[in-house]
Amino acid sequence: MLIATPGTRAVLRHVMLRTALLTLLLALVAAAPAGAAVPRHWLGVAADGALLEQPDQHAGEWSRIASSGASTVRVAFYWRQGQPLGPGAVDFSSYDAPVLAAAQHGLGVLPVVFATPVWARHDAGLEASPPRDPADYARFLEALVARYGPNGSLWDEHPELRARPIRAWQIWNEPNLTGYWSPQPFAEAYVKLLKDARRALRSADPGAKAILAGLPNGWAPLRRIYRAGGRRAFDAVAIHPYTARPGRVPRFLREVRKVMRRFGDRRKPLWVTELSWPAAKGRARDPIGIATDDRGQARRLRVGMTALAKVRRRLRIARVYWYTWLSTESSDSVFAWSGLRRVHDGEVISTPALRAFRRTARRIRR
Repeated sequence: MLIATPGTRAVLRHVMLRTALLTLLLALVAAAPAGAAVPRHWLGVAADGALLEQPDQHAGEWSRIASSGASTVRVAFYWRQGQPLGPGAVDFSSYDAPVLAAAQHGLGVLPVVFATPVWARHDAGLEASPPRDPADYARFLEALVARYGPNGSLWDEHPELRARPIRAWQIWNEPNLTGYWSPQPFAEAYVKLLKDARRALRSADPGAKAILAGLPNGWAPLRRIYRAGGRRAFDAVAIHPYTARPGRVPRFLREVRKVMRRFGDRRKPLWVTELSWPAAKGRARDPIGIATDDRGQARRLRVGMTALAKVRRRLRIARVYWYTWLSTESSDSVFAWSGLRRVHDGEVISTPALRAFRRTARRIRR
């Protein structure tokens, strides 16, 4: 029989502690998806709807976004709000608020710049009309960079904040759909806009990145953009891979990658600027077949984001944004049920998908 002396007891405690720590480490490694670690800036959410329309009422949402695991927000910069009456001076008030709120909470901002004001439309009677002259849009972008870029006047006006200059700009939203770009086919006119936009961005900020408009139904419209001469007019491809089954999302992006390789764009990154499974089943029309219930939304979010994290390196996926953070429940649109937080009977509620988002973000982050 061995008798434990004080010295041997100390050694035993040390060994037991090391063993316990090693067991905990192995458990944590086993819980994380293999190869799925992502950088901090990888995961974001869309910030729109009531969050922007009623900023005072929902000011507390920004701290919730920052604590959710998101590190960046995609915000709609509606051109029609900044220059409603004509070219020249820009009213920045509708953009300042979310940019400042994001900066106060350590969040980056990806603006998606679209929605032509009446005076600049190709067809004045259509809200989804593209601009008559792409140069008008390009000049508007230059004004935005002067406000929010590396030497932006907003940061000079707010020295109390750590400046978070905007360096990536998304050029329009879903131009392959008539709801955002009324004349179809879209590619030739969109590429002209894209070229003017990128030149303007680089002139105002040589380090700026032009992000392609998010494309639903991905690879076919992307092929049209390449065939229209758009290859050198953007710095990253953006896709909206809407599909009922989350397991199909990586397969969808692999098809996009095939098109990119075919046109010599092997190394450009992919951004998923919208991803969502709204909890709208039985609550709203679902023309694209992606609706589920609350439990299904949480499960699909977890499975879809984990799957993207696993193929991040192989497919060069640089960003993923959930659509959306806050939505107002309504039967008008399937996306009214897409929020991680939702306005329900006048009260803001957290959804099971928010809990899934937080847990997934923790699990896949480096």
